[in-house]
Amino acid sequence: MAEIVRFGVSLEKTLLKQFDQRIEEQGYTNRSEAIRDLIRQELLKKEWAEDHEVAGSITYTYDHHQRDLLNRIIDVQHDFQDVITSTQHIHLDHDNCLEIIAVKGSSTIISNLSNALKALKGVKHGSLSISGIGWIAQR
Repeated sequence: MAEIVRFGVSLEKTLLKQFDQRIEEQGYTNRSEAIRDLIRQELLKKEWAEDHEVAGSITYTYDHHQRDLLNRIIDVQHDFQDVITSTQHIHLDHDNCLEIIAVKGSSTIISNLSNALKALKGVKHGSLSISGIGWIAQR
């Protein structure tokens, strides 16, 4: 584990109270871990903006009865096969499916994949979640 350094932060009392309420809702046991996560998230935004290698998941739901949608989904996935590490297909009900795609690679390419899938007619909802690779993800 990395060396821990203590430092002080000055905040308005009302802002600190709101922060404490929020981190309690999220299940943090102390402020330090919440602040570390906020810092990691900000650093990850920089990694994303500078097109570094990231890992994450793309999750989307769709109506599998939509004409030719499955073929278009497969075509998109094959166009981006270099960043896809695995996929999971879940039957939600008779009409709807959920797919989760694990991805690793260039943040720009992963974003393009996510956008291509979400833009397909018949995809009801999609979201992209990213995580840093290496030191950002360390706790």
